[in-house]
Amino acid sequence: MVKIRLTRIGRHKDPFFRIVAADQHYARDGRIIEQIGYFDPAKGVENAVIDEELALKWLKAGAVPSDTVKAMFNRKGINAKYVESKKAGK
Repeated sequence: MVKIRLTRIGRHKDPFFRIVAADQHYARDGRIIEQIGYFDPAKGVENAVIDEELALKWLKAGAVPSDTVKAMFNRKGINAKYVESKKAGK
């Protein structure tokens, strides 16, 4: 199963995260399938950079976002677009 989740990069006590699509069986910072965006917690969720097109592609393909990524998608409006596209039958 593919999950959309955060993978940590950055220095000690200075975290920085990539938003990636990865197989759930691989380690958090292990092999990824595709990078969707990035997130700097010092700047907040509003400044997270997410490629909506890639995020929607993976959601439509059946990828399951982690709780944190799902909250980011909700704040960015990506979840609403996904639900709208499912209702439209695209």
